[in-house]
Amino acid sequence: MLLNTASAVISFLIKLEEETAKFYEELSRKYPEGKEIFQSLSKENERNKSMIQRVYYGVITDALEACFSFKEGMDSQKYVVKIEAVEGASFVSILKSAIEIEEIIKKAYIDAAELSEGLMADVSQAFRAVARKRSDRIAKLAAILSEGK
Repeated sequence: MLLNTASAVISFLIKLEEETAKFYEELSRKYPEGKEIFQSLSKENERNKSMIQRVYYGVITDALEACFSFKEGMDSQKYVVKIEAVEGASFVSILKSAIEIEEIIKKAYIDAAELSEGLMADVSQAFRAVARKRSDRIAKLAAILSEGK
């Protein structure tokens, strides 16, 4: 689906944050060895969601939204993530899946930032901030993964 408006992109990214927050919460219950990191990631997802909403609603008006659209659009199919814990999967396998999810979502934020930077600088900056957080998360998960090997 091609997302052409700021509202559509915000809604899509918020949905990703909500779905991955639930995913990490579920992982924290299933994998005691990763409980702390997974709970931390879930809480950070909620903070990301709040920040994006706050920044967006702080700069948007009905008039701006009516005239604002992404020139190229953002294809949501490029950012499809498999958000489910496979029953009986090893902790290492789950960490690899989490890293893949984080990479895809990071790319979504980077692309959204690039598409919105000319018209909505504050929102673009917020998207870039979340992308940087995603990079940090990937590094944390990769460090845990390398410890477990």
